[in-house]
Amino acid sequence: MTPLPQASNFAHDHMFLGASHDENARRTWWVVVLTFVMMIGEIAAGYLTGSMALLADGFHMATHVVALGIAAAAYGFARRHANNARYSFGTGKVGDLAGFASAMVLGLVSLGIAVESVLRLLEPTTVAFTEATVIAVVGLAVNIASAFLLMGHHGHDHGHSHDHGHHHDNNLRSAYVHVLADALTSVLAIAALLAGRYLGWVWLDPAMGIVGAIVIAKWAYSLMRDSAAVLLDTTDEPVAAEIRELLATDDVRISDLHVWQVGPDARAAIVSVVASAPVSAETIRERLVPVHELSHLTVEFRNA
Repeated sequence: MTPLPQASNFAHDHMFLGASHDENARRTWWVVVLTFVMMIGEIAAGYLTGSMALLADGFHMATHVVALGIAAAAYGFARRHANNARYSFGTGKVGDLAGFASAMVLGLVSLGIAVESVLRLLEPTTVAFTEATVIAVVGLAVNIASAFLLMGHHGHDHGHSHDHGHHHDNNLRSAYVHVLADALTSVLAIAALLAGRYLGWVWLDPAMGIVGAIVIAKWAYSLMRDSAAVLLDTTDEPVAAEIRELLATDDVRISDLHVWQVGPDARAAIVSVVASAPVSAETIRERLVPVHELSHLTVEFRNA
């Protein structure tokens, strides 16, 4: 009787971190530092000038620091536990969990901005236009610098001959959206503050706040929807379609198929097949080699 080969010969890891994981982590930490420094500057300026607008924006920015910190910490956690056997399919989806949490924070921020803006429309308050405008311009500059740090790998395309669209790192995307939200509020604030100072349109400041809140809420919903889809293991239909196409032969029929995301660039699949002729698991694997996203494949045979 031929002895069975050692099981260790077929062992494989479950590290499904994105290709730019470590670089994205460094970029995110730099943005955390920039945002934190700007937050401290706004709060200090608010106390020194007595501007409630600057204080409010400073504490609003604190929520972004928290959310960006979650994103940065998620990269570290995913790297530290990448080979931990407790996580059956690795830690590639930790970023999606952080992205979902950040989206919730962003949604709360938009709600807070909307409520405050409505209150200011009903009861206008005195605004320190000069000081607030200067700080808003500095804040916009910080946001632009942060966006350039993050945008290099945001939505990087890992597609191949079959166009499966863009594979997003939802953790990096959450940091990017927080930076964009800050930039948007800064631009709207600058426009409103200048109009208030030179045209007397005090009402424009809270009106712009409502517009910004709506846009930010839309971004938050989009990020929450996409990250939730990954966390719930929804089927990656483009990859599933390619698998069906590659296995659509006379000798093989797919009886069950599951395809889901286990990392920014990685997909796992369980393929159950019914074969009318002797077909090995290795044959199935060879046919699916063109599916570049497929990082973990389980093949199951059913009786015809």
